[in-house]
Amino acid sequence: MHISFPRHLSYETLARKRAIMEQTAKDLGMEYIEMSAPDPLSDVGVPGSQQFILEQVPNWIKKYGKDIAFFATNDAQTEPLIKQIAAYGGIFVEAELPSPTMGYPGALGVEFTDDEKGNWPKILEKVEKSVIAAGGSGRMGTWTYSYSFAGVIGLTDLAIKSIESGDRDFTLDKLLASLDTATPGSKWNGSLMKDNKGVEVS
Repeated sequence: MHISFPRHLSYETLARKRAIMEQTAKDLGMEYIEMSAPDPLSDVGVPGSQQFILEQVPNWIKKYGKDIAFFATNDAQTEPLIKQIAAYGGIFVEAELPSPTMGYPGALGVEFTDDEKGNWPKILEKVEKSVIAAGGSGRMGTWTYSYSFAGVIGLTDLAIKSIESGDRDFTLDKLLASLDTATPGSKWNGSLMKDNKGVEVS
């Protein structure tokens, strides 16, 4: 189930991601379900949007079964989504901006000590133990590092290297190498996005 709302689906990257998910589900012989949820920027705000998720996830699991996989395009809906999946079943693919600290701490009651903050291997280990304790082993996903945290560190590394060397040729390989420096023990991969005409956007 892909959970979103019109404002988000007007963004090219989110619309493309949705189209890829829909086509992949078709290729794998899986049912694809598009579900509209309240926009957190609408009159109901974040609380109303989160309440919708809290109320509807049990109904969706009852209707579609515990092997339904959920993905929401808005991270404000991540915590209630994880909370209800832990309580009722289902599969949590990952957050829109994946991170072990996105949704999991609030949903599963994970608290971090001062020495754990910023230590992503320790954070991941603690979150993983909480997921297992909640019965979500093999059914809840995230990244080993915070996407946003790694992006800031990696892009800063790339900028410093560019300034110091005078190199303005920003290739994908250089970007991935800088992201690798921000996530010890993890390896990045990717490709350049193509626009609607098939031209690479760089």
